[in-house]
Amino acid sequence: MVFFNAALATAGIQVLGWAVASALRTETFYDVLGGLNFMALALLSTKFNPEWSATPRTLAITCTFVASRAWLLTFLAWRAHERGGDSRFDPVLRPQKGPVQYGRFLVFWIVQGIWVYCLSLPMLYVNNSAFEAPALSSSMRDQILLAGFVLGVVVEVVADVQKARWVKAGRVGGFCTEGVWSMSRHPNYFGEMFQWSCCWLLALSSSSSGISDPVWWATALSPLFTFQILLNTAATGVAQANGKGLARYYESENKDRYIKYRASTSILLPMVGYQHVPMWLKRTVCLDLAKYEYRPKKKK
Repeated sequence: MVFFNAALATAGIQVLGWAVASALRTETFYDVLGGLNFMALALLSTKFNPEWSATPRTLAITCTFVASRAWLLTFLAWRAHERGGDSRFDPVLRPQKGPVQYGRFLVFWIVQGIWVYCLSLPMLYVNNSAFEAPALSSSMRDQILLAGFVLGVVVEVVADVQKARWVKAGRVGGFCTEGVWSMSRHPNYFGEMFQWSCCWLLALSSSSSGISDPVWWATALSPLFTFQILLNTAATGVAQANGKGLARYYESENKDRYIKYRASTSILLPMVGYQHVPMWLKRTVCLDLAKYEYRPKKKK
């Protein structure tokens, strides 16, 4: 029942947000409402869920989930304020020709709702489980996965803060190599992908059927959707940063420095010695795929 209620609440929040934003012709609170949607689902699956019980496991997973999404809410709200808006919505809300595209604007809200719901699935699963899972203290596997969940959140927060400080300082050097960015070209995306992978695996212990539970397998949408958005969707994540965005590095005075940085820095996992990793491992395990390489436009 909690899955249905969460879907219903998410749909209501996003549609209401779209209606108000359309009336005001603003995207100001788009990201904020996405963050608040996460908080609403956490509350719905705990305080308003008769199946929920406060155990070290449910509290640890829910609190880590809330901390992760609270940070994202804070960071996105701050970034939107600093940028004075979100250029993604300009063609929709402020078209140079033609009327405002309210239908297309709704698509943004629907996608955000799907993203919120899918990412929340492992947390909802754990909080809705009536199965008495083993204590966290008795499972080394779960302790490692919980530590990974927390680590993913920490890496994302640290990466976001270090990047924001570099931007505020005037983008010294042309591209960020501060702190964890010296070991990964996209540490924030790694943190996001890693935390939801760990959260999904951690949820398995709350299943009475173990790995054969189809509902648990359905919650794999959390890491899978994250991977899809950050690795394969052209307008977001790694695909966006390594698409048209690469031109600003290869067509500037920082070209040689950036080529050296790219060759010696992991695309996702923060690590040292990346320049010594064989290309076949970079292309497979490290996900440093050929499609992320710079391809200048051919002159006609």
